[in-house]
Amino acid sequence: MKKLLVANWKMNPITVLEARQLWLASRRAAKGARNVQLVICPPAVFLQILVSGERPANLWLGAQDAAAAASGAETGGISPSMLRDVGARYLLVGHSERRALGEDDALVAAKARLALRLGLRVILCVGETKRDERGEYLKVIQAQLAAVLPKLPRAMLGHLVVAYEPVWAIGAQATESDTPAGFLEQKLFIRRVASQLIGRVGRHLPVLYGGSVDELNVADFLTAGEADGLLVGRASLSIKSWTKIIQLV
Repeated sequence: MKKLLVANWKMNPITVLEARQLWLASRRAAKGARNVQLVICPPAVFLQILVSGERPANLWLGAQDAAAAASGAETGGISPSMLRDVGARYLLVGHSERRALGEDDALVAAKARLALRLGLRVILCVGETKRDERGEYLKVIQAQLAAVLPKLPRAMLGHLVVAYEPVWAIGAQATESDTPAGFLEQKLFIRRVASQLIGRVGRHLPVLYGGSVDELNVADFLTAGEADGLLVGRASLSIKSWTKIIQLV
């Protein structure tokens, strides 16, 4: 299976020109990346601009968030069907920054279920805010999975990916990333819980690592950590760093 490399631009960049430059750099790098599936998740306002023009077969667009409704009276909302219509094929759901704004597990489940039904591939984000030595944090991950996986349409589970992102390793304030060995433990735990919740498909559920990923640690997470891919934030906004990460993967 190709490694899945997802760039989450968050609320960046500021201008269309910068967004085009980042997209073109990804397009150039994708042409020489035979074992990688690339997904770029820009702010939604840039999606229709970036989708125009030629695109390598291994480069797709994704969205960072969506409403839990297909349409209706939801001011400011963007439905999964709208995102798909303007070129998005993947959707991030349950990112820690959305959860920090008050998004609970029930809303995450509703968004994931609707997005799958409307034809998007879902990247479900899970992870703890802090890690304790007794392993109590595993209950947080288990609860996040249990709240979502059983509610998803079984026929569409092949379009689901889980991204493990320890919250303490995300953002400019993070002092460290997880270790490859630490991530591998979480990947095996996630698959074990998933297999209990959704059966055999859970044993092969792709699990990405996200949390202060850069060109210095990417190789270790893919080899020693056995990650099925990576969710990259800050480093994906630097053309130099992002291109190097693609080459390494």
